[in-house]
Amino acid sequence: MAFEDLLEDPVIQKYLHELVGPKGMPVAAAPPDGEVTDEELAEELDLELNDVRRALFILYENDLASYRRLRDEDSGWLTYLWTFEYDNIPENLEEEMYRLHDALEQRQEYERNHEFYLCEICSIRFEFGEAMDFGFECPECGSPLESMDNDRLVTSMEDRLAALESELNLDADVDVDA
Repeated sequence: MAFEDLLEDPVIQKYLHELVGPKGMPVAAAPPDGEVTDEELAEELDLELNDVRRALFILYENDLASYRRLRDEDSGWLTYLWTFEYDNIPENLEEEMYRLHDALEQRQEYERNHEFYLCEICSIRFEFGEAMDFGFECPECGSPLESMDNDRLVTSMEDRLAALESELNLDADVDVDA
């Protein structure tokens, strides 16, 4: 997939925005062909040099940019020449989806295996043990804590997990307890 195609995808735009933030987005959204210095990017995009450097470093940390160093023979100064590596974006997104899937599975397990109580006045949720410690009264306002049904939340998590598993081509029917 070409740079231009990647950058037109709203999912990829959001991914890049989440990584580099609003100040770094002009850097991420304008990858030049070939090598470029941070100073050239800052000037070309009319951005602060520190914002450009921060964005480049974040892209580097996520395997979306690489650099090579050149030392000026006369001054001894180092120049960093940056190259954008956006071919790695699909793989990075897939890794993010696996991380999300694992976190969601853990959260779903937690929701299934705990009983919760809610203060309907303060909207604070307590696990059974905490609620019992407080005598089933909200420590903030003294209102009685009501048993909370989290079935809708668990079902919503199941739906999201199924969608992720479908997108990741995971076999959702595998019984891990067998």
